[in-house]
Amino acid sequence: MPTPDDAATPLVADRPRYLDPTAPVETRVRDLLSRMTLREKAGQLNQRMYGWDAYRRTPDGGFELTDALYAETDRFEGLGALYGLQRADAWSGVDHTNGPGADDGAALAELVQRHVVERSRLGIPALFVEEVPHGHMALDGTVLPVNLAVGATWDPELYERAAAHAAAELRARGGHVALVSALDIARDPRWGRTEECFGEDPYLAARLTEAVVRGMQGEPAAYFAADKAPVVLKHFAGQGATVGGRNSAESELGLRELHEIHLPAARAGVRAGAAAVMAAYNEVDGLPCAGNRALLTELLRDRWGFEGLVMADGLAVDRLARITGDTMSAGALALDAGVDLSLWDEGFTHLAEAVERGLVAEEILDTAVARVLRLKFRLGLFDQEVETGVGTAVGTRGGTTPFPANGREVSTLLARGAVTLLHDDGGVLPVAAAVSRLAVLGPQSATAAHQLGDYTAPQRPGTAVSVLDGLRRLAPPGLDIRHAPGCALTGDDLSGIPAAVAAAAASDLAVLVLGGSSARTPDTEFDANGAARTVVSEMTCGEGVDLAGLRLGKAQNALLEAVVATGTPTVVVLIQGRPHVVPATGAALLTAWYPGPWGGEAIAEVLLGLAEPVGRLPVSVPRSAAQLPVHYNHKDTEYGGYADEDAEPLYSFGHGLSYTSFAYGPPRLSGHTVEVDITNTGRRAGRSVAQLYLRRLRTPVWPRTLELCGFQAVDLAPGETRTVTFPLGADLPGRGTVVEFRVAESARAALTAVPTQSFTAPEDTPL
Repeated sequence: MPTPDDAATPLVADRPRYLDPTAPVETRVRDLLSRMTLREKAGQLNQRMYGWDAYRRTPDGGFELTDALYAETDRFEGLGALYGLQRADAWSGVDHTNGPGADDGAALAELVQRHVVERSRLGIPALFVEEVPHGHMALDGTVLPVNLAVGATWDPELYERAAAHAAAELRARGGHVALVSALDIARDPRWGRTEECFGEDPYLAARLTEAVVRGMQGEPAAYFAADKAPVVLKHFAGQGATVGGRNSAESELGLRELHEIHLPAARAGVRAGAAAVMAAYNEVDGLPCAGNRALLTELLRDRWGFEGLVMADGLAVDRLARITGDTMSAGALALDAGVDLSLWDEGFTHLAEAVERGLVAEEILDTAVARVLRLKFRLGLFDQEVETGVGTAVGTRGGTTPFPANGREVSTLLARGAVTLLHDDGGVLPVAAAVSRLAVLGPQSATAAHQLGDYTAPQRPGTAVSVLDGLRRLAPPGLDIRHAPGCALTGDDLSGIPAAVAAAAASDLAVLVLGGSSARTPDTEFDANGAARTVVSEMTCGEGVDLAGLRLGKAQNALLEAVVATGTPTVVVLIQGRPHVVPATGAALLTAWYPGPWGGEAIAEVLLGLAEPVGRLPVSVPRSAAQLPVHYNHKDTEYGGYADEDAEPLYSFGHGLSYTSFAYGPPRLSGHTVEVDITNTGRRAGRSVAQLYLRRLRTPVWPRTLELCGFQAVDLAPGETRTVTFPLGADLPGRGTVVEFRVAESARAALTAVPTQSFTAPEDTPL
């Protein structure tokens, strides 16, 4: 970002205009673009290389660049963007023995950038693009709870703070651009990427998408601050509607379903100023998103006014060859549709030839190149003075800010806010003072590796806290804690169950920690885009790991049945990346989703009553996979249900109990606000998440049963009453639609809640 000192520096007489830090961004873009060859332009739109192939560790502990990087920069006399320079996981093969950490990540970025600039005739730096789905996916990066856990917090302000922390970590290590999952809506929990969704509701997802854009990018400005990162929101659009919950499968979406459910989060992100979006794998109306001009240009740019970058998902451009016949024409189709930057594709490497052959106009190529260059200028990459061998001064130093502190605190706050109490029929929580013997059981009880979720870098030993660790650290003096895992997450080995049963039988209370895992291991086979190809070890979730059913494995179900049969009150805790079907046989049930490395501490705090359970479900929990779909905001038909099973979910969207109780008064419609009085009727302080639902009474199209249109958390002392006010904004339905509003603690409760009087939206209110 230009500084007053930069502005005061006199220009060298022959210095190009694009290197003048005082010139407007658009002037600099035009000047640089006018100097570029067709080959150089095409190079700016390519992001073909895996970043971990660009370097290797040297015997002295430093880094050296590889022949692969030299070949890639030679190909286009520079490099447009580099993906995953600091990525670490089983797919990349990067770990603490060979990859960059917090101490030397910025130095590696500078080394690579210096080479890119020196190889570029015009001194154009590269964008360093990194995965930041729940924290920067790099060694020593702070791991946050996954998006499904973030959705369970119903707390955009807290998430904005966490997103700001993640951006600061990324920039401190020399990274530039953050790839962030935000736009997928969870409509089928069998999908392995459900953990990457904020939930099943477009309004909740939209508010959290705004939060991640604000947190990572800061206030809209011409230049990004040194601790802020442009966001690529993924995936655009409709990927959560995959048929059968199968990854990268087709989506059967009508335009109304697309616009009402799958586009609001993207629209909110664009309005918040998102720098970029990623075109999804799925098709919309028969045309894959990466080649869909109606979606990427006519809707996104022409109607919504989006001026940022569109990146294709990994190898999505080359997939278009299935309909074009070859990768060159696939690249031309994607560019013409509105894709500006590819990812690992061959198709975009042929763009110069495609222009020469008339497959795509050079004006379209220039427009895409301008978007890439504009982002580089807004990041200040041309303006940080580091001398190179080509006589120019350009930005090669990414680590301009110190590595931020307090990552653990932010991650734990999110984890604590996500713990959701689903039932407590026996009143066994929080753990009573009379409990002197506690059995901590289950395959998830003593390991933190399965708390992290997909897209997670290897953790240093001793970093994380399991549920057992947390309970042992926080338990009051005299509480005897005994442990037995009972079984593994997967498989049918029942040999450990007798020891767990014995521990439960000898205790006053059992805490049984079950669930799933998205942990990847070195023996996992991966597709070229990083999705798991084969399921190995204890992997039950994540990209490429879809399920036909939602029950836990044979051994976990047997363990649950055996422990409950002892008669010892049993609290079941689920650590998972999707809602599983679990028999409601325990005295209490909590879910924490994948709560991150320190989630065990947050769960222990809630179990012991040191923190209140404040999470609310971001998705409905089915009784069985045969019911699907069970999302609350279905069309308002008079369907009665199945003959052999209840059609309603076991727990509805928005559900979550507290250690106290609340009473909601009737809502009042006052002008363009809805008010409701909420009273804490219990004996403990607690938080209620008031949820405002809209029900359409007269409408030009068939309505949904309910639609979330507002929510507020309110903390109340015992006996305290507060009035919660919901402003009714521009998101109201329009064209004279008649609606009523209901305020409740869940979607199910809203069905029977007292409504406001009907409200007729003004004719000029937008849809």
